[in-house]
Formats: sequence, structure tokens, C-alpha cells
Amino acid sequence: MADATRSKSPAKRLFDLALGENAPMTDARTLAAHLVNAVLLEGRSLTQAQSSLPELPPRTLAAARHLAYGALRHAGRLHFYVRWLAERPLKPASLTGHLLVGLFELDAGDSPDYAAVNETVAAVGRAHPGAKGFVNAVLRNFLRRRDELARAAEADTEARWNFPEWWRQRLQDEYPEAWEDLVHTLNGHPPMTLRVNRRRLAREAYGDLLAAAGIAARPVGDAGFHLPSPLPVAELPGFADGLVSVQDLGAQWAAPLLQAADGLRVLDACAAPGGKAAHLLERHELDLLALDSSPERLEPMRRNLARLGLSARLRAADAGRPDDWWDGRPFDRILLDAPCTGSGVVRRHPDGKWLKREGDAPQLAREQSRLLEALWPLLRPGGKILYATCSLFRAENGDQVARFLARHPEAVNEGLDLASARAGQFLPDPEMDGFFYARFIKT
Repeated sequence: MADATRSKSPAKRLFDLALGENAPMTDARTLAAHLVNAVLLEGRSLTQAQSSLPELPPRTLAAARHLAYGALRHAGRLHFYVRWLAERPLKPASLTGHLLVGLFELDAGDSPDYAAVNETVAAVGRAHPGAKGFVNAVLRNFLRRRDELARAAEADTEARWNFPEWWRQRLQDEYPEAWEDLVHTLNGHPPMTLRVNRRRLAREAYGDLLAAAGIAARPVGDAGFHLPSPLPVAELPGFADGLVSVQDLGAQWAAPLLQAADGLRVLDACAAPGGKAAHLLERHELDLLALDSSPERLEPMRRNLARLGLSARLRAADAGRPDDWWDGRPFDRILLDAPCTGSGVVRRHPDGKWLKREGDAPQLAREQSRLLEALWPLLRPGGKILYATCSLFRAENGDQVARFLARHPEAVNEGLDLASARAGQFLPDPEMDGFFYARFIKT
């Protein structure tokens, strides 16, 4: 047995340790429970958890992602159900993932009740045989008390809104007239938007390819298509050949707002995963340096640029320490897509709701200020820096801009002539996630 364990890949060993040696890799519910536990019990992001998985059939992975993302979007309500139904701490704690996934299926009505119960109990039995009866009782008790529990959940703020209370309260304080719509939007499914590589073909030509493949799509932005239903990228015409990428419409605003032009020297200061840098290179011939503090995050970016037929200088470095990487030549344009809470993109990253803490926004605001201060001297007179976040919180956006301008009288906030953004703040809607942009020129 020891030799067999050593022969497994590190990812498979990790999976076995988390779920039990008898858990089959083809079980989507078991995999979903593992992903939920990675977030709620281990504090890992969904991206990190999925990167540790072994090779899986695409259908299994898609089904597992649907269950895990759904359970995390509604974890406030589902945790409430567990507290009412279990009446004692879960032992082992890894039952959390199984129960939340099973309750999500029952509450959302994605599967027949009997199938959701039986398959969840079977998955638990493969990992924790002694807990089968307990999990079966909890799920069947939920079915008996479903209406009662739904009414009770409405009186609990975290269960009703599926957000930590501090997060919901901040949205209410900062968006008093819009916060309920914001919460409902952020608890939904994200849109799928494509960005056509206009170095390869015109958007209209790619629209013809979509129509020929029977894929409904509507033009958005200056290079995008909105799909009413998400698709695996393998089904997109020409994806492997670099004709198109998947990028939210809000993120697609970065390239035109930077106001780059052919021949300019450009810095993308926090570049990974690289969608904004690729869009800039699709639009212009640039001398572009892309930095990211994580060498691991740069590798997928390198592969994606190769797929698109684009090139840039990639370097792993802390953008806030220019002495480590800057050659002394000023930049014409700088894109600072700053680290942030991600409060505008939790439809796409529902784990963020449960991983972030109330003190994270002020801490991240300090990091954003550090980066702005370090990069501003690298910009030539007359040059422009585009400050961007995927956040809705004022401390990271409007307040950050005000503090920067107070420190730098030579900086002018050009403002953004955008009907869809108020003072640079895009709110999430059916077509795009939440983003913030501000563009400064050095006078």
C-alpha cells in the first residue's frame, strides 16, 4: 500500500488525503465537496484548489465546478441550514463540503430530491462510511422542513443575503439606493464575454464564424461579443488558434482607457493573468514590460500570449520596488491593475466572499498607495497612468484617488467620459463585472 501511495501524483495524494482513499476521481459531488472544503476549511482560493487537482474528464470537472461554485454563492444560507439541522459540530469537519453541496442541490432544485440525497450519501460513504446515516438524516430532515427553514433563513441577514454581514453592511453604507440590486446581481452567474483578436481578423468576421457554428452572440464594447449562455472554450471557433479570448467587458475597458499608441513604452505593473496586456498588444505595436510578483502566475500568461501570437517582456518582480527591475528609462503609459478585495467580481469568484475579512480593504488600500507612489516617478512628463481595481469599495477607489491627488499636485485626474460609469466606477450588471478606473496625467 505504501508503494502504491508513493506512485501517485502529488495532486492525487492531496485529493486522497482530503477525501479518503476510496473516493473515486470521477465523482463530481466528491470533487465539489473537496473544493468547498478547500475554501471554507483551509482558506484556499478556488483557483488554488483547482490547480492542485489531477487530470479529470471535462464533464466531471464542469459538473463539480457547477456544484462547488453554487454552494459557495449560497453558503450563507446553506450554513444556516446546517446549524439548524445538525445540532452539533460536524465530525469530521470535511463533512461540511458534502452537506453544503447536497443542500445546494436540494435548495436549488438542480436534481431530483432522491438523486441528490442518494448520491450525496453514497459519496460520503466512500470517504467516511460511519457518517452515512448522519448525512442521510440531515438531508431528509431538510426535505421535511424545507418551507419552515426557508422562512427562518429570511430573518437571518447572512442567510438571506448570502454575504458576510460586514460586507453587506458596507455595500448598504456606500450604495444606499442600489445595494439590494447589487447583492442580487453579485449572487448570480457571471456573463461570458469574448474579445476578438483584431490582429488576426475583424470582429465582424469572427461574428460570422460564431453564426456558422450556431453560437448566438451580441457585439459589445469595441472588440467583444456577449454570449447568452456560457460555453467551454474548446467549442469557440478558433480559440486554440488565437482568434479569440474570454475576458469580461469591464476588463476590456482598460486597453482603450490607457490611450496607448504604436511605439509607446508601456508598463503593465501587475500583469497576470495577462488579459489586459494581451488586449493592449492586440490594439497596438508596443514596447511592453509585464510584471507580476508571482513567477507561477506568469507561466500561463506566457502560454496565452504565444497562443495569440503576441510578445512582451515578462518579469517576476514586485512593482513597488523599482530598484530591483527598472532600467531607468521612463514609461509613456503605466497600467496599474492593483491588488484589491475583488468585491466587484464575486459572481466569478464566489470564494472571495468567505475568504476576505473586514480589515482587508484598508490593508489593500495601503498596498495600492505603495504601488502608486513607487510607479509615479517612472512615468515621463506628459505620460499617463491608469489605476484600476475590480472592487466596489470606496477605500480602494474614490478615496484612493483623492489621497493620491492630495499628495501629488502635478497629477491631474483626466476623468473618464463614460456614460456607463459614475466617476470611474462601473457597477456589475448582466453584461459586466464591477470595475473602477482612474487615469492620471503627469503635467
